Amino acid sequence: MVEQTRTAIRKGIDICLSTIGDGLRVLRARGPSQFQFWMIALCIGISAGLAAVLFRLGVEEFQSLVYGTENVSRIHRVAARLDWYWVVLIPVCGGLAVGLILDRFTPDGRVRTVSDVIQGAALNDGRVEGKAGLASAAASFITLSTGGSSGREGPVVHLAGVISTWVSRAIRADGMTGRDLLGCAVAGAVSASFNAPIAGALFALEVVLRHFAVHAFAPIVIASVAGTVVSRLIMGDVTEYVLSAQTALAFYVELPAFLILGIVCGFVAVALMLAIFWADDLGNAIQKRSRLPRYLRPAVAGLLLGLLALVWPHIIGVGYGVTSEALSGRLLFWQAVVFVIIKIVATAITMGGRMGGGVFSPSLMVGAMTGLAFGIIATGVFPDVSGSPTLYALAGMGAVAAAVLGAPISTTLIVFELTGDWQTGLAVMVAVSLSTALASRLVDRSFFLTQLERRGVHLAAGPQAYLLATFKVASVMRAKDAPRSADEDRCWEMIGEGTYIDANATLERAMPLFEKLGVSYIPVVRLGGEGDPPELWGALFHVDALRAFNRALAETAAEEHS
Repeated sequence: MVEQTRTAIRKGIDICLSTIGDGLRVLRARGPSQFQFWMIALCIGISAGLAAVLFRLGVEEFQSLVYGTENVSRIHRVAARLDWYWVVLIPVCGGLAVGLILDRFTPDGRVRTVSDVIQGAALNDGRVEGKAGLASAAASFITLSTGGSSGREGPVVHLAGVISTWVSRAIRADGMTGRDLLGCAVAGAVSASFNAPIAGALFALEVVLRHFAVHAFAPIVIASVAGTVVSRLIMGDVTEYVLSAQTALAFYVELPAFLILGIVCGFVAVALMLAIFWADDLGNAIQKRSRLPRYLRPAVAGLLLGLLALVWPHIIGVGYGVTSEALSGRLLFWQAVVFVIIKIVATAITMGGRMGGGVFSPSLMVGAMTGLAFGIIATGVFPDVSGSPTLYALAGMGAVAAAVLGAPISTTLIVFELTGDWQTGLAVMVAVSLSTALASRLVDRSFFLTQLERRGVHLAAGPQAYLLATFKVASVMRAKDAPRSADEDRCWEMIGEGTYIDANATLERAMPLFEKLGVSYIPVVRLGGEGDPPELWGALFHVDALRAFNRALAETAAEEHS
């Protein structure tokens, strides 16, 4: 009887494995149908939500262990009572561990975050780096647990992208399907991180896919809801912040004050972004001149953070505890002003030192402090027509975060869902719109797109700017023995004149040459080693390059409007 039961179980397992294998073969051969795709989106949303929740719980547990407290939201108070050498030593050790991980598992020693997910959606058919992504998640986990002053959302979003990439490769998804799956993963992760299903779906559409196509909406919403359900089952259905009782507008005459707050927050957001970029450039320069091994760079940043935390322990970690104090009005004016400056400095050190983490949580804290300081002034000058300073803190939190992310719609909704307060929508929307409009003119649309622009990836200007980079010259050229190819003797003459292009280059480099030289084709060569002559492969015709570019533009427009 026992043997028969074992045989039946083995047979059942074999049938299940065979069915799964058949399903994968069908998906690879034919692609997922709509219902199958929604089921895949559901599974991705659950997986991404679970990853986000486990990442958060893991950070909190490890942070509790390292700093010796059960309430990590008040970690700044615990750190203030620790011996000074522990406050300094913890981030140094964390930075050293981060440096060793990134040096071993990434080619450039850089943490992967939201900007890399945006690049994957635009240029890599919805795929992101796997090994570097997992290493980045581990590095950010250590950074956030050992005193780094950044956020957990960036690494969680990229970790979700790694999950969707595995699925896309398993089913051999095309570019549009891969991008939709990536959007599903991001939506599930963001909604689980903030218990915010509406904002999670819109964040994936607004920031990652950068369009609101109807075909992507349903699966992304399914994944976002799935991520939220996972979060609520594990964490409970609670908002991240609890506001004070008085957050309503006193009179509509108060709205102009929120217009001014939006402008102030726009400048503060730009200061935060530029400080991070300046710190990264300074770190690169110091590392180059001192020949500091790249694995020691995060440790040096950890040392600076530890010294800073001796005076201002509020910079440690994500900062949700300090942000809650601002939203409840428990801080004085000068405290709020100092915390804005110190948090910007600490975030710049963390990210410029290549320690890991994201910018969303720091932008929430900086925004809440900016709004509170502004609100204290506004309500003090006009007490008869003003509401509570905490309303300004709420609006400032959304305004700075929206300007940094370049996502006014999803950020506004995240603020509402984080706080559960929908009665102050006018104030938040006014501040968010002004801050985003101002900041987008001073940087390349957002922090993430400016990051990519600094790497030479031109996504901010739209598809017409970045699609050329997706075509290798070798894939568009006419081989030298192909029909209607260029005259080989003329090609060699042009090569002798220095007019040619490498087969591994992209159309982004080739198109300006056509405009500059005024020729109808350019010889394509394969460059050998030093001293070796170039090998003629064929010629790139201007008309072929334009045809490929126009086809890509048409496909992108069709995807965005389908």
